[in-house]
Amino acid sequence: QRYLDEAEREKQQYVRELKEYQQSEAFRLSAAKIQDKKVKREESASVIINATGSGPAGHKLSDRFWKFDVPIFTEEFLDQNKAREAELRRLRKANMEFEEQNTALQKHIADMHGAKERLEAELGQDERRTQALQRHLLAIKHTLAASLAAVPLPGSGETPSFGTLDAYMSRLCSVLESSPHEHRTLIAQLQDILAHFD
Repeated sequence: QRYLDEAEREKQQYVRELKEYQQSEAFRLSAAKIQDKKVKREESASVIINATGSGPAGHKLSDRFWKFDVPIFTEEFLDQNKAREAELRRLRKANMEFEEQNTALQKHIADMHGAKERLEAELGQDERRTQALQRHLLAIKHTLAASLAAVPLPGSGETPSFGTLDAYMSRLCSVLESSPHEHRTLIAQLQDILAHFD
């Protein structure tokens, strides 16, 4: 986008400078000189035609004169033409540079679109994987809560439900870690449940 903005600014600057030059006194004087010399050439040609007479020979001479009437370029015209050619060369060069920059930008944009599509595809896969893991976790918690429903906590007699499973497991671990030898029967019961846990 930065290159496109620079191109637009340079284009606007060129148009503005061209308008200023066309409105300048130098441009008007140059155009007036060219017009004056053109009028003089036409007047000279008219005098030559009139001098040749109106007979057949005169018609042939005037036809031949107009056929080979090549405008003589003035110094002002040549200078102006050189300036325009130089400006055209500069504009062509700038246009080529902008086209190259535009091509490079289009390639970068295409690469970014490709990377964006790849990231979106990976994100979609991750979301589907996360949803599958969440469903699997919920299924495990439901099964575990049902399996431990017959295992009350020592002391409180609390049994787990799906909503209280996390708190139940935390307290159960604390009880077993604090006095494992006193709860060998409970540990064996838990091992049997986990062995059949699918």
